Amino acid sequence: MVNHQIIDDRNTDLSTEDFAALRENLHEQRLFRQEQLHQLSTAATSRADAFRDRQAASQIEVRVTLAASARMVLADVEAALTRMDQGRYGTCRLCRSPIARERLMIVPQARYCAPCQQVREADR
Repeated sequence: MVNHQIIDDRNTDLSTEDFAALRENLHEQRLFRQEQLHQLSTAATSRADAFRDRQAASQIEVRVTLAASARMVLADVEAALTRMDQGRYGTCRLCRSPIARERLMIVPQARYCAPCQQVREADR
């Protein structure tokens, strides 16, 4: 019987169409996050006088958390677009291996290949 090893079947080749679709996806994400941040900041300022109400305070806390998350995703998207512009897109920042095409199609702002991402999350 042949001993089969698990093969990493990552397809790391990005076609011109893949690259264009990923860039478009990142641009759409950027616009969405910018609009989200604008809406969250507008909602927060329109309710500034409601700080005394506990419910309003909890809504403000949720908005602050959502805004922080949106800023983090926006920073990741901006960094991915910068990597595209610099010709470094699709390369893991830890092991310098190519990031799987399938992973990039799901998470276009990915900085790490799946194995390195798992290591980073395990270290948290």
